[in-house]
Amino acid sequence: MPILVTGLTIAGVVAKKRSPTAPPDFGPTFTVDQGGSFSALPILLVLGFALVAGLIVYLSYAAKKRRRMGFIQMAAQQHLTYSEQDPFGLLGYPFSIFQRGDGRGIEHVVHGMWQEINVVGFDYWYYQESTDSKGGTSRTYYRFDCVLVPVQAACSRLTIERENFLTRMADVLSFDDIQFESEQFNDTFNVKAEDKKFANDLIDARMMQWLLAGGSDYAFEVLGNRAMIVGPKIDPAAFPQLLGVARGFVDHVPRVVYSLYPG
Repeated sequence: MPILVTGLTIAGVVAKKRSPTAPPDFGPTFTVDQGGSFSALPILLVLGFALVAGLIVYLSYAAKKRRRMGFIQMAAQQHLTYSEQDPFGLLGYPFSIFQRGDGRGIEHVVHGMWQEINVVGFDYWYYQESTDSKGGTSRTYYRFDCVLVPVQAACSRLTIERENFLTRMADVLSFDDIQFESEQFNDTFNVKAEDKKFANDLIDARMMQWLLAGGSDYAFEVLGNRAMIVGPKIDPAAFPQLLGVARGFVDHVPRVVYSLYPG
């Protein structure tokens, strides 16, 4: 009996020595919590956020590239010169729209002769910063497309904008909205000017009719020997339409302005 026990013991030891060992585990170890979710979930969330952030950056880059190429193509078709940045220092011009916001910029500038008038068109943006209750800051951006054209006169500052609730409320407090003979024009546009006589000389019946027919989607400002036309941000392919509005405005400046206010 002892001999049998010894033999079995020796056999067990030999079998134990010959049994294969488990291979090393090179993969990640996933454990399951009591709720049944993997501990790798935070890693997956981080990866997901990284993918979303990367996609946003890529789409933003692609949109900017597409807009730049659109302006280049449009400028070539209209025989204009294109510059991605502002070569003229336009933000130094004293137009009121360039005074808005906490920061501003100009890009995608096209310039040259267009239908016998010298034009400078561009993308313009500004932002306003705000602070929340926790001290965090955020920015709200406003984007426009603009055209600057010459006016052969010495103009005092005058702005023409579409009438809205805010401008009506401001007019109630300030009484500086200039009124004209056309009630339809008064209801559609808000006009402010440093010189009321100049406003009446510039905005005659012919100019009113043209503005009512196609100018209500834009803002206009004249100052010195320049006029600025401001519209909503549009596709580069539609930019010639804005150039046409600028050309139309200059064409409807009454001749009396050139004689009374020689530039």
